[in-house]
Amino acid sequence: MKISEFQKLIKDIYIKRDLNRGINGTFIWLIEEIGEFAHILRNKAIDEKNASEELADIIAWTNSLANLLEIDLESAVSKKYPGICIKCKAKPCACEK
Repeated sequence: MKISEFQKLIKDIYIKRDLNRGINGTFIWLIEEIGEFAHILRNKAIDEKNASEELADIIAWTNSLANLLEIDLESAVSKKYPGICIKCKAKPCACEK
């Protein structure tokens, strides 16, 4: 699924709830999901099922924010990450480590 397709799916399903919650409330939900993911990463044995679910939630909430801000995420990602390192212009990145 393309980023634009997923963003539209999230908008079609959740836009009414997202609008009612607003940008700040939606951002707080995103941060909570990031916190849940951080908690998973703190364990020595990472639960891959839970980690994948939390990453999916993070992507979904990010798309909800983009919808509220009227940002086309696919376009934004393509511009920010054009297939090469934006600093050294190499692929793979050859910047100092």
